[in-house]
Amino acid sequence: MDIEGFRSYCLSKAGVTEEFPFGENTLVYKVMGKMFALTDIELFESINLKVDPEVGVELREHHESVQPGYHMNKKHWITVLIDGSIPDKLLCTWIDNSYDLVVKSLTKVKQRELGVV
Repeated sequence: MDIEGFRSYCLSKAGVTEEFPFGENTLVYKVMGKMFALTDIELFESINLKVDPEVGVELREHHESVQPGYHMNKKHWITVLIDGSIPDKLLCTWIDNSYDLVVKSLTKVKQRELGVV
């Protein structure tokens, strides 16, 4: 996956915004104001994704390119190195899971606005 594929995939999801709250190089994707993915737009060497803590442990154990979330809460975030070892389809599944995890944490009102309830 390249940066444009990542950007278009994230932006294809309901209620997603693309922002730069941490500086001009850190691209952040939010759903209804809550982060679910971020990356360095210049380097695109890794992607940070939100995970269920148990899933995060499992992914780190099974994939060398999955590490604790860089500059994030290590329990709830993973960093996926973009080194070609993770197929795009699997990476998209992990992005979906991150998005869904954040959507589930939203209020019912916000979930209705997204059309998921």
